[in-house]
Amino acid sequence: MRTLRRLKFMSSPSLSDLGKREPAAAGADERGTQQRRACANATWNSIHNGVIAVFQRKGLPDQELFSLNEGVRQLLKTELGSFFTEYLQNQLLTKGMVILRDKIRFYEGQKLLDSLAETWDFFFSDVLPTLQAIFYPVQGKEPSVRQLALLHFRNAITLSVKLEDALARTHARVPPAIVQMLLVLQGVHESRGVTKDYLRLETLIQKVVSPYLGTYGLYSGEGPFTHSCILAPDHPE
Repeated sequence: MRTLRRLKFMSSPSLSDLGKREPAAAGADERGTQQRRACANATWNSIHNGVIAVFQRKGLPDQELFSLNEGVRQLLKTELGSFFTEYLQNQLLTKGMVILRDKIRFYEGQKLLDSLAETWDFFFSDVLPTLQAIFYPVQGKEPSVRQLALLHFRNAITLSVKLEDALARTHARVPPAIVQMLLVLQGVHESRGVTKDYLRLETLIQKVVSPYLGTYGLYSGEGPFTHSCILAPDHPE
């Protein structure tokens, strides 16, 4: 009996053994954390490269859309998920708009109108739907991917090129895509309400749509009307 008790005592872990095991467990946890971060970074890079390729008109390989969509879904579950919208705005959309703008930024007059119309067609028909598909797991959050992308296009492209001068030129031929672009962008609002950039956009719309009901009144080709109107009630009191 004494021998059995002695064996049990000798086989039980000592405090010094426990102290040796804790650093080993901590090291394993650290390696696991590093592996998860490396995997997340690889996913970030994959999404970045895919989005930039779309802006560069390279398109996506077969099954790549599904892979990117799943990557977004997985990232949202990690600690990086809370930074997703910020990363989308400050990195992906900013870089993408620079790619589109650099091809037309020095154009003027009719060449600018035609080139901007083609750029808008490509963005609205190809880039925007693809972005919404890639970031579908983010849908339902405000601001939406569509809203962010359109606001970036408005600020980085529409309001940064010499569009107002081009529209003011005599005999300027305005492509239908330019009118569509301005009206679509008019429907996108920021949470802080009417901004200086939104009012600049309305100034452009007044040049292609007449009469136009803007934030501060009704405009026509001759200038703003000062008349105000009141909606009649459905049922007289």
